[in-house]
Amino acid sequence: MPIDDPIDFPAADFDGLIFDLDGTLVDSMPAHFKAWCEALATFKAAGVFQEDVFYAMGGRPTKDIVIDLNDQYGLHLDPVAVAAAKRAAFMKNIGKVEIHEEVVEFARSQRGKVPMAVATGGTRIVAEKTLQVVGLSDLFDEVVTSDDVTNGKPDPEIFLEAAKRIDVAPERCVAFEDAQPGVLAAQAAGMRVVVVPTPVHLV
Repeated sequence: MPIDDPIDFPAADFDGLIFDLDGTLVDSMPAHFKAWCEALATFKAAGVFQEDVFYAMGGRPTKDIVIDLNDQYGLHLDPVAVAAAKRAAFMKNIGKVEIHEEVVEFARSQRGKVPMAVATGGTRIVAEKTLQVVGLSDLFDEVVTSDDVTNGKPDPEIFLEAAKRIDVAPERCVAFEDAQPGVLAAQAAGMRVVVVPTPVHLV
């Protein structure tokens, strides 16, 4: 899917590239929101997660969001159970996910020139399946997921781990992100950040 607003791609002066997945490499956010709605309805919590709030929380691990929803609405949802239901619901619609053409084109242009990683707040099973469905599995040297770190975005841990795995100092990496939690995480890791504008599919 093309992006309307121009992206300020870096021309040089970097040794590694780290990409967020959902909303950055792929336009998967509508499918993720639909999955959230289905999962929460299963636990009799339909309507508690508004779409604009969902986009603002982009990149955060599902379990962390459930904890926030519990606190905000006085709920007692099981973060593990809701995450499992949301993952299953997303997997049903994963075929509708499309790549962000400009971002993927840039990543492909850098293949073999610098090491590249994905740093996603999603789980490994969902991240790897998403990359497989859109044909990007072989493009990146490393994929770091919420399963690999203790603290999710906006904590910098996932970006620091990605930089470590591609053996590039964080300050020599450029991170690509679409949502504020991820932008803050990459900045806290000491990386230059390219913000990817993504369409907000509000109804």
